[in-house]
Amino acid sequence: MGSYVARRVLQGIFTLFLVFFLLHVLTTLAIQVNGNPALAFFGEKVPTQSQLLEVKKRYNLDDPCFEQLGNPCLRPFVERLNAYLHGDFGTNLRGDQAVTEMVATAAPNTLRLFTVVTITWLIVGMLLGSLAARFRGRLPDHSIRSLSILIDAFPVFVMLLVYKYIVAVPVERWMDDRFGDEAFPTLMFKPSFDPDHPWATVVVPGFLLGVTGSAAFIRLVRASQLENYHADYVRTARAKGLGDARVTVFHIIRNSSIPVVTAIGFVFADALAGAVITEGLMNIYGMGGLLWRAVRESEVSVVAGMVSLLAVVVLVVNVLVDLAYAALDPRIRYD
Repeated sequence: MGSYVARRVLQGIFTLFLVFFLLHVLTTLAIQVNGNPALAFFGEKVPTQSQLLEVKKRYNLDDPCFEQLGNPCLRPFVERLNAYLHGDFGTNLRGDQAVTEMVATAAPNTLRLFTVVTITWLIVGMLLGSLAARFRGRLPDHSIRSLSILIDAFPVFVMLLVYKYIVAVPVERWMDDRFGDEAFPTLMFKPSFDPDHPWATVVVPGFLLGVTGSAAFIRLVRASQLENYHADYVRTARAKGLGDARVTVFHIIRNSSIPVVTAIGFVFADALAGAVITEGLMNIYGMGGLLWRAVRESEVSVVAGMVSLLAVVVLVVNVLVDLAYAALDPRIRYD
C-alpha cells in the first residue's frame, strides 16, 4: 500500500504541474491577445504610463513577455509556482483581496450545494440503478433507462433557466400565500440565492445539479449490478437460504461498488464544472459563482488561482477514490 500511495502522490504532483503550466500558457496567451489586465484596475479612467507600470509591477504583469505573442513566459511561470508553494494564489485587481481569502468566504456555500448534490445523485443513482438491474428487461428497467436518457438530453443550464424564469416565481408566490415568506418551503423556491438563508436556497439548485449528474450514474450502477446477479457467489448465497434483500445489499451491491466508486471522481469533477454554471445563474456566492464573476470581469489572476485550487481538490478526491478500492475489494493489491 505504501508504494502505491507514493506512486499516486508523485503522479498527482506531475499532473498538477501539467495543469498549472497549461493554465499559465492559456492565461498568458489571453493577456497577449486581449491586452494587459492591469488596465482593468483603472476602470474607465485613462492611466498615465507611470501609474500603469506601477500596477503591472504590483500584480507581476510587468514582464515584457506579456507583449510578445506566443511567448510562454517561463520566468513568470516559475514565480507563480513558487507563490503557489507558499500558499499565495494571487489577488484580485479591484479589491486587492487574496484569492485564498475569497475562497475561504465562498467555500461554505459551495459545500452546502455539494452536500445536496451528493445526497441527490447517490440516492437517485443507487435507487434507480438497482431497481433497473433488479427488474431487467421489464417495464421498470425500460422506464428508468428512458428517464436517464431524457435527463442527459437536458443540460443543467437549461433546467436552471426553466426553473428560475418559469417555475420558481409562480411557485414562490403560491408558497408565500400558503406558508409565509420566511417559511422553508417558500425559501426553497426563491429564484436566486439568499445569504440569510443559505441552506434553504441551495436545495432546489443542488437537486437539479444532482439529478443531471445522476443519469450516467444510474446506467453505471445498473450495468455493474447486472454483472453480479448471476455470479457463483450470489447463487451460493441464495442456496444457503439468504433472502433477496440480504443478497442484494451484502453481496450484489457491495461487489458492484468498485466501478461505482470510480465514477465518484468523474461525477465530482462534473459537479464542479456544473457548479460554475449553477452558482453563476442562481447568484450563489460560492467557488463556482466566484469563478463565473472572475471570467466575466476578466480577473485573470482570480481565474488562474481558482482553477489551480480546484485542480488540487479534484486530484485529492481522485487519490482518495483509488485508495477506497482496497476497502471494497480485498483481492486488490497495490504492492
